[in-house]
Order: sequence, then C-alpha cells, then structure tokens
Amino acid sequence: MDDAIGKSWSGRNQDRHEDLRDLIERIDQMGELERVEGADWNLEMGTLAEMVCQDSAAGRAPALLFEKIEGFPDGFRVLAGAANSMRRLAYILGFDEPRNSLDVVQACRDRLRTDFELIPPEEQDGGPVFDNIDRDDEVDLYKFPIPFIHEGDGGRYIGTDDMVITRDPEEDWINAATYRVMVQNKNTCGIWMSPGKHGRLIREKYFAKGEPCPVVICFGQDPLLFLAAHNEIDWGTNEMHYAGGHRGFPFETVKSEIHGLPIPARAEIAIEGEIYGDELMPEGPFGEFMGYYASDRSDEPSIKVRRVYYRNDPIMCLANPARPPNNFTYARSAMKAAMIWDEVEKAGLPGVQGVWCHEAGAGRLFNVIAIKQLYPGHVSQAGMLAANCHAGNYAGRWVTVVDEDIDPTDLYDVIWAMSTRCDPPSDIDFIRRAWSTPLDPLLQGPPYENNRAIVDACRPWGWKDDFPAVAQATPELKAKMREKFAGLFDRI
Repeated sequence: MDDAIGKSWSGRNQDRHEDLRDLIERIDQMGELERVEGADWNLEMGTLAEMVCQDSAAGRAPALLFEKIEGFPDGFRVLAGAANSMRRLAYILGFDEPRNSLDVVQACRDRLRTDFELIPPEEQDGGPVFDNIDRDDEVDLYKFPIPFIHEGDGGRYIGTDDMVITRDPEEDWINAATYRVMVQNKNTCGIWMSPGKHGRLIREKYFAKGEPCPVVICFGQDPLLFLAAHNEIDWGTNEMHYAGGHRGFPFETVKSEIHGLPIPARAEIAIEGEIYGDELMPEGPFGEFMGYYASDRSDEPSIKVRRVYYRNDPIMCLANPARPPNNFTYARSAMKAAMIWDEVEKAGLPGVQGVWCHEAGAGRLFNVIAIKQLYPGHVSQAGMLAANCHAGNYAGRWVTVVDEDIDPTDLYDVIWAMSTRCDPPSDIDFIRRAWSTPLDPLLQGPPYENNRAIVDACRPWGWKDDFPAVAQATPELKAKMREKFAGLFDRI
C-alpha cells in the first residue's frame, strides 16, 4: 500500500472559493463539470445524476450542472455531485492534488489531529441570499425546479443536499444537519428525521412543550457545509463552526427574519418557518442511501413555510440517494473514513495505516481499517473501536481489519485478505443491538437496532511472521519497471 501524501492548508491567503458560484467556475476550469441543458425536473435530473456516477470510475464522476430546465427561467439551475470526486473533494477541503483516495483521507485526518479548530461564522447585516424575499402569501415553492428523483418516490424532494438549521431550546446551540424534505404544497413541506439524530432530538424538545420547532432550511450552499451537515458531528457542535474549521476562515451568516436563525449569507435558497408535531402529513416513500425503499409512506411532522429567501438566478443542489455509488457517496466515504481514523487514534489506538468506508456499503455499511499489528488483541481493539466510535456507529454492518500491506480503499485487495487470512469460525466477532435506522432494509420495525460483524482479515498474531510470503514483485522492482517501460504504463 502506498503511503498517503496529502498535505493540508488553510487560511485567507490561499486560493479558496467563496461560494457555490465561485466553486462551479473552479470545477469547470478543472474539467470536471458537465453542463446539461433541457433536462426535466420529472425523473430526468435524478436519473442522469444516478447514471453518471454508476458509469464512472470511483472518485472520478463529473459534477452535473442542469441548465435551461424545462418550464423554468433560464437562470434557475440545479447542481449535482459538487464534491463527489477525488480532485474536487481535495480542492474543496483545501488540500493539494491527491494521488489516490487515501491521500485525501490522510490529509483530512492530519488536519483533525493537529491544527483543526472550530471557527464560528461572522454575522453580517445582509447578503446575496436576501436578494429576493417572498413572505407569507407570496410563498410558492413550485417556482423552483424541485426534482422528482426516483420513479417510486412519493413526491418531489426539495431537500436532499440540504442543511436543516434548528436551535436547541434548552442548551441554546445551533444544529445544522441534513434531513430529507418533501414538498406537500406551495407553502408546506414534510420532513423525515431518523431516530437519534440531533435535529430530531431538538425538535422533540419543542414538541414536548407543545410548541412548534422554528427552522430554516438551505437548498444551495457551499459543499463544505453539506459535508458537515450529513456527517456525525458531536452533540452540541454547530456544523457551521465545523465547516469553518475546514475552510480555514469563517462563513458569513445573516439572521432570518422571523426566528433569528443563522443563514449562510451566500446560500442560494433558504426557507423559514416552523415544524409542527401535531400537524402530520403523509411523507415518502423515498429511495434512500442504502439503495432501497426501506421506509414506507408515513405520517410525519409538517413545515409551514413563511419566508423564502433566494439569490437572483438561484442554484439548487441535488443529492441522489439510491443504489450505490451515487452522487455523494465518494465524498461521504472519504470524510467518514478520516473521522473514524481520527476518533480511533484519539481513543488510544496505535499503528493505524489507513481507513476507508466503501461506496458499495453506502459509505457506512462496509468499513475497512488497516493497521500494523503491534501486540496481541490489537486487531480486535481496532475493529471494536472503528465500529463503535461516533463517526462509525450509525447504521454500520461490517468492519474489516487488514494488515498494513492491504490498501483499504481497494475492494479487490480487501476481499483477497478476507479470503486468505480470515478463518470465519474464529475470526469473526459480532456486536448486537447497535444504533441503526428505519432505512435499514433488514429491519422490520422498532426498536431500530442492528447487528454488526467485526472481521479479522489479518495474519494471525501468534505466527504472523511465519505466514506464507505474498507472491508478487517487490515495490522496488515495480518502480524500476515503471521507469524503464514508462510508455507501456502510459498506454494502460
């Protein structure tokens, strides 16, 4: 396995994008943007986003910018997959050009371990998100090209690549997380939140007092904000502070008109209103990140939309959860791998060589950690920590521990290790009744708990040095061949 060489930077003096529009120009200059004209909101945008990811090599799918959408003004656009490639993700996070996926993970883990700090937003009086404001009876969500994503969906989903902003009424901190949001009518949405998620816990505090939950939801923002919003950040941590830490300087926010909630000043679209726990409406079904329609149509709390804020010629963002790979699983895999790596080392685990959360497992279900074995029980410790740390716990299923000669990002390599170094009766342990979700297709009802396997695919500790040698050319010999016969490798 190659050593990771990612290098991080941060700060105002670096060539960083300012907002989504600036980023689109940078992606276009990188040659990783495809402009698609004339796609329909009804299935075509969602299907194209799905197909491009499934037809591309891992970490190399282009971003799609849908323009001239049928039935909408020319300036109204939809962006899909902004961070979903190795090069784009590295740029968005502020890292040097990566050689491979593990470079990005290593660079992110290094930042989290050494110089990472939360950077709060800077509040300002106004911003581009206030270019246009629709109030009360003026609200009509259908003015935006809200996609109907999958053929079996129960409605049009404005909220997929979104950020749902709420304030804890007791502890007074801001949560900004991703939850799915379906349009019910021109000024009403339904929202689905998985049990145990921070936004749902906050919402329930308002409901317990007989009050609606104030909310702002953004539908077009810097991908750094989406990366923070759909990962497992610690309770009490504002995701905008976390994203600012990766940016290296603060995001700018403005206060919403009704509830004073912070809105990224350069967001493209935001809505404001309240979530009502006593006014339920049918929501779903929706094709979800595990690749199934695992949760049926159900009655869920509704959102009464009282304000719509949007820029001139607004750009929505589209995430397409479906059978993986899809247009956010690569970015999720890299970010989650870095977070798991950071958390297991902070828990005291030495010898970690790499972590990867495979897209085939939707970035959550099949995670691999490579270690250099240092003592008896090291493998079990690594597997249990990777499965139970906060970043790796939600909706997991498989954790495989491999030796340092195995590239955790290479599924072929991992399966080879499992096939030749794992004795199933003695090398697979189980965790039972762990935190999961109604979106797990194996679960039929509450409580939403699942079971996990910890796979030891390492050479046995007691005789690992006597384990048969691997039959392959040495790295030194391979390097000589690449230099001597460079033309051959350029062609393949």
